[in-house]
Amino acid sequence: MKIVNIHQAKTHLSRLIAEAVSGESFIIAKSGKPLVRVEALPQDDENVARLGFMQGQISLPDDFDSLGVGDVEEMFEGMS
Repeated sequence: MKIVNIHQAKTHLSRLIAEAVSGESFIIAKSGKPLVRVEALPQDDENVARLGFMQGQISLPDDFDSLGVGDVEEMFEGMS
C-alpha cells in the first residue's frame, strides 16, 4: 500500500482520492509514522441520498402549516 506524507497528500489530494476510488487505498503518514488509511467507500444504493423517493405516496393537508395554532396560542398566551 502506498504511503504519502501529509504535505504530499495536501498537494495531490484530488489525484490521490481518484486513485482510492479506483481501488488504490493509501496511508497518510507524519514524519514516517502512519496516521490514517484512505480507502473508497462502497458505492451501493444504500449510500446514495434518494430525494423524492416517496413522491406520490404521501400527502399533506393544505393547512399543514397552521394545524394546532389555536392550541399553541392557548398554551403560551392562556387564551381560550
